[in-house]
Amino acid sequence: VAKSFEDITPEQEYYVGRSVGANILAQYPPYAAAAANAYLNLLGQSLAMVSDRPETFGGYHFLVLDSGEINAFAAPGGLIFVSRGLLACADSEDGVAAILAHEIGHVVRQHGLKAIKTARFKDAGLAIGLAAAEELGPSELSQVTAAFSGTIDDITSTLVNSGYSRSAEKEADLAAVEILKRAGYDP
Repeated sequence: VAKSFEDITPEQEYYVGRSVGANILAQYPPYAAAAANAYLNLLGQSLAMVSDRPETFGGYHFLVLDSGEINAFAAPGGLIFVSRGLLACADSEDGVAAILAHEIGHVVRQHGLKAIKTARFKDAGLAIGLAAAEELGPSELSQVTAAFSGTIDDITSTLVNSGYSRSAEKEADLAAVEILKRAGYDP
């Protein structure tokens, strides 16, 4: 429970982000076109520099995913993944910049870290529940375990599949508008 109240250090954020990134890359292969990834990184780095958080512990890294799905992911620490399908929806550099600025907004507002802190509280509840379950019989134990396993699945789904909350998405949109203005793009 005490660990739930501790701040996550920039180094921890970086390593957690790498773990999330590894999970994403296990589901979506990287796009092999070096020029596309170099362009995405150049544009992304330029936008990150004018954000409210221009640096992270491991730096910002941008990668195109070889998927026709319309999706993007911002992992803690500045790892940002954008699918080919989403990039195909952008009809100009302003559109690509808007996608990247939105994902940078998630990193700036530390939405991934907030999800991790929420997960820590839920993990603390799981630990307390399991300790209490040691006093329960087999039937009661299976009920407690079932109740908490859904919570853990929800956390994983939020980080990788379903995205952030509506309020987090709105915060990322507002951050993106500011980043785009600062960089000279049409928000």
